[in-house]
Amino acid sequence: MKYYRFLLPAFLLLSIIGRAQTKLTSFSPGAIWPDDKGVHINAHGGGILYDNGVYYWFGEHKITGDAGNRAMVGVHCYSSKDLYNWKDEGISLSVSPDATNDIAKGCILERPKVIYNKKTKKYVMWFHLELLGKGYSAARAGVAVSDKVTGPYKFVKSYRPNPGQMPFYPALTPEGDKVNCVNPATETDKFFCRDMPGGQMARDMTVFVDDDGKAYHVFSSEENYTLDLAELTPDYTGHTGKFIRIYIGHQTEAPALFKRNGIYYMIGSGCTGWAPNAARWFSAKSIWGPWTYHGNPCQGPDSKITYGGQSTHVLPVAGKKDAFIFMADKWTPKDAIDGRYLWLPISFKGDDIEISWMDNWNLSVFNK
Repeated sequence: MKYYRFLLPAFLLLSIIGRAQTKLTSFSPGAIWPDDKGVHINAHGGGILYDNGVYYWFGEHKITGDAGNRAMVGVHCYSSKDLYNWKDEGISLSVSPDATNDIAKGCILERPKVIYNKKTKKYVMWFHLELLGKGYSAARAGVAVSDKVTGPYKFVKSYRPNPGQMPFYPALTPEGDKVNCVNPATETDKFFCRDMPGGQMARDMTVFVDDDGKAYHVFSSEENYTLDLAELTPDYTGHTGKFIRIYIGHQTEAPALFKRNGIYYMIGSGCTGWAPNAARWFSAKSIWGPWTYHGNPCQGPDSKITYGGQSTHVLPVAGKKDAFIFMADKWTPKDAIDGRYLWLPISFKGDDIEISWMDNWNLSVFNK
């Protein structure tokens, strides 16, 4: 009996080691994606930071069932050097057991993104936050900081951005194109004016650091009918009060911002709850606009539902020219932990972009 007791654990150990050593060499969009422990990666609605030769993937940690749509654990972190194989780095930001805390267990904490501030040497995490038991009425932006990329991150504050501030308008903007809170021209303008004293609603979001080191926060606002693009303070933990409104009057979620050849690009989605819809993309020659709407970048079968997913991030591949990966989540709200990841390469036709479905692919597609 002693002999068999010894053999069984050894056999299991060898099995685990063998599984862990099976290295992935390609992406399979929509498939189970095992981490270094053989467990499906749990980093939903996430974003990726490239830091000192390593990619760090931050996302919502889900649990099984409907409860997984709320933050029961926090933000999960994974690391990778090749983008195919990911090491579990644990929970980088934990929710609080204190029900009065802004990030109390059971709150809604979505779309975490991390950026690095070269001046302060701090890692800064932003996320969309809904307070415990308040549904989606709070519509806040939350921020946390850490000295280490993997955390632990310390929650700083949550709030609605830019209270009391009017949008920034380029010189020569006609007065008729500006919001007028004395006599709002549209329902969307009414939402803006209603919220101006306490700050604008901030739901689906991303953050972006430009070449000059300035950082920006992009978020769904005005009951999701407008995207706000707002400048962050030099330490990246607050807003300066300078912001613009993009695609006013059209419900837009899931913004993902990137830059190529001096042009700013943004991919987003419509607003249909958990159900997938057609993606949309925008471009601008200046971060402050004007931003031009271009329609759906996706091509082929199921392009009208973004292949079943919704944008969450666009990842520039380090060391490769014109190499950008469109990252999307395929939500499963009835069993949140089973959400899948759809990563696809972005193709460029001049300054236009296209996304096509691929069952399996690797980074060699960017060598063409």
